[in-house]
Amino acid sequence: MVRNDEFFLRKWVDYYGSLLGRENLYILFDGKDQKAPDFCRGTNTIIHERITGKVIKADKGRIRCISNCAKSMMDRYDLAIGTDVDEFLAVDPALGVSLPEYLDSIRIKATVSGLGVDVAQHLDLESEIDPSRPFLSQRHYGYLTSRYTKATVMSGRQRWGSGFHRVKGRNYHIDPHLFLFHFGCVDYRMLEKKHGDKERISNGWSRHFRKRVRSIRIVTSAKPHAWEPTVSRMRCLQTIVRQIFALNKPGSLGLRIVVGIPERFRDIV
Repeated sequence: MVRNDEFFLRKWVDYYGSLLGRENLYILFDGKDQKAPDFCRGTNTIIHERITGKVIKADKGRIRCISNCAKSMMDRYDLAIGTDVDEFLAVDPALGVSLPEYLDSIRIKATVSGLGVDVAQHLDLESEIDPSRPFLSQRHYGYLTSRYTKATVMSGRQRWGSGFHRVKGRNYHIDPHLFLFHFGCVDYRMLEKKHGDKERISNGWSRHFRKRVRSIRIVTSAKPHAWEPTVSRMRCLQTIVRQIFALNKPGSLGLRIVVGIPERFRDIV
């Protein structure tokens, strides 16, 4: 579900459309004042009544709408992948298989997650993002945070929790070869422009802005760890540690672990 974000939506459609086929993409536009851009041609676009309210209330309304949409299609599909428009689920290129091939090869009882990688601009080393080039060819560091280790892949008629952070009533499973790359912090200037959007601010977006700026500062100031064995260790930690008020959501004890993203990922997103 998207509202006024063609920058990421274009990348989202190109990425998932090339993997899954545009005819299998479902985009819900939040508000009847929205219009599907031309680059969405071939996808399933739904112009939905605007879901209003502050961030938490609106997030619950949006995920209820998305879950209902996914449940209604489970007589035609084996799995549903749900992400925010700036999130990209990827299988490790070292395996030499596509995302659908990999998902078809593993057992998924109810849900599976990729390890969350919050990709942020390193202000000292990286310039403004060029949307015409792969993001990971321009951004080389990621903050490993449980916030983006989301239950994005769902099997059967389940229900997601807000923001795809969990599948309700089900445990989570972090797959050793899947990663969820979040690009909401990919460019500081873009964040500043969003922070000047009066509609976003009136709906409580300021807190999200502060969190995303914090990720940029963490990536800029931290000494990066090697991808391996760090991602394996963080996967183990997040599998064991649970969030106190939601035991089916992973935690990471507040650790600020930044890794260098390997060359093999550079061209995938």
